[in-house]
Parts: sequence; structure tokens; C-alpha cells
Amino acid sequence: MIKIIDIHCHLTFEQYNADREQVVAGAKKVLKAVVTSGVEPGDARLALELSERHEGFVFATLGLHPIHVAGLTGQEVGEYAEFVSENRRRIVGIGEVGLDYHWVRDPLKVKKTKEVFVEFLGLAKELGLPVVLHLRGSGSGSGSGTSSGALEEGLKTLLDEDIKKGKAVFHCFTGKPQLAERICEEGYFVSLPASIVRSKTMKKVAKRIPLSSLLTETDAPYLSPVEVEGEGAE
Repeated sequence: MIKIIDIHCHLTFEQYNADREQVVAGAKKVLKAVVTSGVEPGDARLALELSERHEGFVFATLGLHPIHVAGLTGQEVGEYAEFVSENRRRIVGIGEVGLDYHWVRDPLKVKKTKEVFVEFLGLAKELGLPVVLHLRGSGSGSGSGTSSGALEEGLKTLLDEDIKKGKAVFHCFTGKPQLAERICEEGYFVSLPASIVRSKTMKKVAKRIPLSSLLTETDAPYLSPVEVEGEGAE
């Protein structure tokens, strides 16, 4: 059996509080490694703890998910960025960071989210680390989770901020095949969750992505390949 790497999951989330170590033990049987994403300051600390407890199997990225940006002051964001920088040697990337027009719609919150996104892209460049992108929604207030608006804006921002080839992954990509091709042409990676087995559209997207640009993830505890009410993915 070929063991793959789960490049994006959330082992720190409360859904795993009761059986986190069992989940990791199970993952070790079928995966080569997993990357757990710290999405806010408290979560980030647990991500680092897990990566140390399971050194060589669990790796960590640290970022600031767009839904958490509005709840932090500018000073708190700065202090967190400093914390991330101080732990450079303990992480393998920055993220997840980005734009979320599905949940973040207030104009002032959107503005702050964009500013923090650019700030963390700068941090990734400064530290020489790849960035994991969360880009969701159209930006029109429609709440669409599959529109390419945030994805296109995110790609433009990467190029504007001079993020180098091979230094960004579009996590949980939900856009159109043509956009996936553009992203790959720019030298970035596209990651698809296991839930694509439930989507004809995303299967078509997967066929258009070169294997050299395609990464795998679960986004666990979300996006399970099998939809079971009340149960998360592993």
C-alpha cells in the first residue's frame, strides 16, 4: 500500500478531544505523515505540542483563519505573528490564511481580513516558508461556497506580493477547472479533499491538474469522503 501525506487537517479541534491519540495512531497505519493547521493563537500552541509529541509524523503550519481575524486587535495579530516567527523551526508552513466571503461579509471585517492576509504572506516570505491558502466565496455577499471570486482574488494577491513558484497551496480548492489550470501554470499547488469522491464537478477538476501540482488532504474533521451525520472525518 502506498502511503500518502495528508497536507491539511485539524487535529487540534474539539471533535478530537475524546480520542485524539487514537486518531493519530490510526493515521500512522495508513499515512506517511499529516500536517495539522493552527488557525488562531490558542489552537496554534496545541498544534506545536502535537507535532513535538509525534515528531516525524505530525507536522504543523501556523496561520490565522479569516473567520478569526475580526476577533483580534491589531496588537494581538502582531503579537501572534511574532509568536509564529519565533517558532519558525517548529513549523513547515504559514496557514491557513486568506479570504472567506462565505462567513466574513461586513465591509470593515473584510478590509481587515485582506490586510492580515497580505501581512501573513509577507511573514511567509520573510521566513522562507510556503503558505496554505483558505479562499472561499464570491465576495458578492451571495455566500456561495463554490464561486471562484475569492480564489481569483487570492491568486492575484499572491502574484502582487511576489510569492514564488512552489510556495503556495490552494487548500480545499472548489473552483473551476480553468482556474485550477491557471494556478498550476503560475507554479502553485492545488489540494483537493477526500470529499471529491462525492462530487462529479471536482472529479473533473482533478483530471485537469498535473500530478506534479496536486496535493492531498482531508481537512479533517470536515469533508469526509462518506457523508455520515454527526460524525467527522479522520
